Amino acid sequence: MTATISASTKRQVAARAVGVTKLYGEGEAQVAALRGVDVEFTAGEFTAIMGPSGSGKSTLMHTLAGLDTLTEGEVYIGDARVSDMSDKELTLLRRNRIGFIFQQFNLLPTLTAEENILLPLAIAGRKPSKDWFDRVVDTVGLGQRLGHRPTQLSGGQQQRVACARALVSQPEVIFADEPTGNLDSASGTEVLEFLRDSVRTLGQTIVMVTHDPRAASYADRVVFLADGRIVDELREPTADAVLDKMRNLDSRARVA
Repeated sequence: MTATISASTKRQVAARAVGVTKLYGEGEAQVAALRGVDVEFTAGEFTAIMGPSGSGKSTLMHTLAGLDTLTEGEVYIGDARVSDMSDKELTLLRRNRIGFIFQQFNLLPTLTAEENILLPLAIAGRKPSKDWFDRVVDTVGLGQRLGHRPTQLSGGQQQRVACARALVSQPEVIFADEPTGNLDSASGTEVLEFLRDSVRTLGQTIVMVTHDPRAASYADRVVFLADGRIVDELREPTADAVLDKMRNLDSRARVA
């Protein structure tokens, strides 16, 4: 039986999946990445998604963000039904309502930090709010680095530029896929503290896929997947509590 994890009914739901199934391949080669997943992500909350390798965590994030199609089920960003959108509608959704942070910083080397941060708005033909831009830059702590190009920045600073780029358009939700995966411990801590602070001080909504219990401990909530199903969740997580949960999931997988 599939577990159903729901957000508090007192707060707005930023993103949700309803009965989401995702199959790859056909016949005997068919693989079920997601199996009837029901999950909600509350606005203004930092949620981490964890699970063993192949559990479906990245697939879940990609389907929520409209980056991958569904076999069955429905996905919503706010009240917008993503699973019914055309390619043009999906492009507009991702441009205007969703932010992305990935392992690879994806910064343009010829642009300064400020130009990289403002790039999504420039592409959309939108002008930034100076007050919001200043607030984001202050939150990421890059006020003295805006004129620097990526090669002049550390890995942690480059990822903070990527975080600011995701925030500057004031999206309803930011999806982060292993955002500290290419960073050393100190730089990773910088980025995780920024993500946590952006939720607490800016009211941002973040859904982060990670394999790292320490990274997950920065979240308000951790959702656990195994074999394409949500099997558990943890609120106010500690690294040790997350690690214990993951050990149990790994043990269950070995027995199966």
